[in-house]
Amino acid sequence: MNKAFCILAVLVLLVSCGVSKSLHDKPNVSQFNSEIPTRKTVNDSTFALVDNYLTKNKQGQWELLVSGNPLQLGLKTGRLTQELFAKQEAYFLGKVETMVPSKFKQKLLRKLMAWYNRKMYLHIPEEFKTEIYGLAQYAGDDYDYIADDYLRILYLQGAHDIGHAFQDLALVGCSSFAVWGDKTSDGSMLIARNLDFYAGDDFAKQKIIAFVKPESGYNFMSVTWPGMIGVVSGMNEKGLTVTINAGKSKIPLVAKTPISILTREILQYASNIEEAVAIAKKRQVFVSESIFIGSAADKNAVTIEVSPKNFGVYQVPNSNQLICTNHFQSNAYKTDERNAEHIQESHSKYRYERLQELINETDKLTPEKAVNMLRNRDGLNNLALGYGNEKALNQLLAHHGVVFKPEQGLVWVSSNPYNLGEFVAYNLNEVFTEADSSFQSHQTSKLNIEIDPFLYSEAYKNYENYRVESRNLSEAISNNTHINTNDLEAFKQLNPNFWEAYYLVGKYFYEKKYYTAALLNFEAALTKEVTTVPDQERIKTYIKKIKRKL
Repeated sequence: MNKAFCILAVLVLLVSCGVSKSLHDKPNVSQFNSEIPTRKTVNDSTFALVDNYLTKNKQGQWELLVSGNPLQLGLKTGRLTQELFAKQEAYFLGKVETMVPSKFKQKLLRKLMAWYNRKMYLHIPEEFKTEIYGLAQYAGDDYDYIADDYLRILYLQGAHDIGHAFQDLALVGCSSFAVWGDKTSDGSMLIARNLDFYAGDDFAKQKIIAFVKPESGYNFMSVTWPGMIGVVSGMNEKGLTVTINAGKSKIPLVAKTPISILTREILQYASNIEEAVAIAKKRQVFVSESIFIGSAADKNAVTIEVSPKNFGVYQVPNSNQLICTNHFQSNAYKTDERNAEHIQESHSKYRYERLQELINETDKLTPEKAVNMLRNRDGLNNLALGYGNEKALNQLLAHHGVVFKPEQGLVWVSSNPYNLGEFVAYNLNEVFTEADSSFQSHQTSKLNIEIDPFLYSEAYKNYENYRVESRNLSEAISNNTHINTNDLEAFKQLNPNFWEAYYLVGKYFYEKKYYTAALLNFEAALTKEVTTVPDQERIKTYIKKIKRKL
């Protein structure tokens, strides 16, 4: 690890001469009014700037309403969310500090970040750079070793892209679907998705439902987090919805347009599918992504499939449903070997088939039924997968779940934890026309969807304990720490249907050279629904090694 870091640092130093322009690029903000009023504290969870405000609703979510020119949007968002912004940076970047404690290596990291993102500024529209610049005025100083405030916040807009490219989908495994016509109770379109972007438990605590009224383009809502101006899930006033599902990517050599910035542009400036596709074609991305578009104007849905060297649009003709997980479906990717391998080896196809199964089994979908599907924890034919299995639609790590009814301007957003909390309803037609002087939640409470009863179960409590104990066991394996055999048996019983529990115990025994015990646990793991082909092969490799030793 250290050797690789040093080699990479040397390479960065050799090419650092190509970074200067990006380091000094700043948007020209002289044309914009930069004055914002003093922030007023209404109560301990509500803050206002005249008619713009941030408030915490009874479900624990933050609701943000901001309006104005690009600079004002950034400044107002930064001022209203300043404390949340500081915490979110700590949650996200604090891990970097733990991983790279050396001051010398932190300096090298700064150069690496500058080199890797050296072309990003060329691929982000000026108005969004201006908004980021305004937001960055309220960034803290704790992480200046990564980059100065403006550049750091610019880079963070690509967190989704960098996360799934470098972690090979370990952070993201999303499921989405749209139904309409005779598949829904009223014939109108219904769209649902889980965003399984995981960057630690703390990262998901400060979810923001943002309602944005820009000077140009369309008003829109977005489910986001502090410091993020891009869009991962959102709908605009025209009933155009945008969500994103990561595809299989190579590790990119240079950052270009972050997907969330592209989808922000679509949401702000497109009113139908044709306009969304035209915007997507203009931008160069640096990872592979499916952009799921629903359109009230078209009464239809498509996926725009983008990657650094390819572009496709997938639409199911003569159909009333569209499903998207984490592989591409358009003709443009029919011969793509990386995509084909991903379909074969990952959990994407399994979740796709599970969605098909549930849609076919469910009569006349409603928002409540769609939420039940997003919360489903079982596999094909209702197989018990074990909690936390990425083959499940509900992997119990989602940042959020969301349901849209574009033709009615309605959206439901999950509250914590995962997608198990109450789904809170909003009517965008009312949000964007009401006078904003009450500083209260915009939710339409009578349409809210109840908490999943699973949240109160013994199984849920056991799963939460399992998550803690699995980290402890992994640490014990790394540090060669002793664990009592009875504790290992109790650990497996916390999540008895999950292959990983047996795998971790098997790995513990293997490292301790208790090969017979290790073999029994590895073989038990294979009797469960193992998440991916590489996971299966890893277990089988351990079994082969043990049998040779025995």
